[in-house]
Amino acid sequence: MMILKKMDSQATSTIKSILQKLNINNPRVLIDLEKQTVEAQEDDYSVDDLLEAAGTLTPERGKELLKEVGQSREEWNA
Repeated sequence: MMILKKMDSQATSTIKSILQKLNINNPRVLIDLEKQTVEAQEDDYSVDDLLEAAGTLTPERGKELLKEVGQSREEWNA
């Protein structure tokens, strides 16, 4: 049985920093202290999904999405 516990922002920041040193930048991870492993949840989108969506975007919307992704990454790394 899993018990969900809320972390304070300092603990969250410290754990994110440790994970970044391991080159893990996924927003959702499962840490197993007994096995000493970190399981990173992959993005929900497959390559086929991305390729299909690429054909439906205008170039302007593509630029907007790239900008949004860049901002999200900056927020995550802050």
